Amino acid sequence: MDIIGIGYLGFETANLDAWRDYGPQVMGFQVAPSPESDSDSLYFKMDDRRHRLAFHPGKIDRIAYIGWEAKGKLEFQAAVERFREHGVEVSVADQSLCERRGVKELVRFRDPVGYQHELFYAQKWMPRSFQPGRPHGGFTCGERGVGHVVLITPEYTPELEHFLTNIMGMRYYGAGAGKGKTGFFRSKLNTHTSHDIAYGFGPGKAGVQHVGITVNSVRDVGETYDLVRKKGLQMMMTLGQHTQDPHMSFYHFTPSGFAIECIVELEPWHDDGYELNPEKLSTWGHELVGPILGSSVRSPEEVFDR
Repeated sequence: MDIIGIGYLGFETANLDAWRDYGPQVMGFQVAPSPESDSDSLYFKMDDRRHRLAFHPGKIDRIAYIGWEAKGKLEFQAAVERFREHGVEVSVADQSLCERRGVKELVRFRDPVGYQHELFYAQKWMPRSFQPGRPHGGFTCGERGVGHVVLITPEYTPELEHFLTNIMGMRYYGAGAGKGKTGFFRSKLNTHTSHDIAYGFGPGKAGVQHVGITVNSVRDVGETYDLVRKKGLQMMMTLGQHTQDPHMSFYHFTPSGFAIECIVELEPWHDDGYELNPEKLSTWGHELVGPILGSSVRSPEEVFDR
């Protein structure tokens, strides 16, 4: 499948008011106009796309959907046909849902774990429309989309890897240096980052562990780091550099209980051409100073609304 990456993410949250302050004032997101049919939700811009993140009112904090961007109409149609050939149940979105997402066409499907995904093409955008919520150098979206997401799965099965690699056509990057069973995957057209999505095995648990967002400069990471500390927000990991990426980042928890990894590229990422097996998670820093799993990780019954 000719998928660029994650075009948008949607969440349910019981903490909308906290996000209205945290999104612009800490992360630098721009509050975007909410669609008329979804006026109770909160939308954020990270670049010139109509939105990249959406937060919908909910009883608990959980991920609602992951929106994958197909390169275009023909690639979208080919992907939908591939899903159907492999027996994956897809539902075609009506015009109302497409308008809420700001896209031309959209289908919905679930992975073998139970997470809700969407595939779309042609999201609305307007050049030079992004205005950060605070002084900020901007986010590295463009061809690579929102960034990456790491999900917890109560079972890590061969069916999951088959779905991601054989059906969705993703590239398996490796298991990383973390403890336990983990898999990192990137979309077919992603040549910019090591992974778009990862699944970590957590017996009896499900939910978002963290979302990785790349900013345009070291200054943007540093200023966000200072704001997180000044506001007394819970940190997960201090500043550091992972062994598998030539980037610098730190992790802190959001009002929804999952962490954001705020990342800057120290040099362009490139594929090593073989699977890495790091001995350590990071070459320096990334001291664990908080929980590795936040309150967004819950029982599967809470996360997966069948």
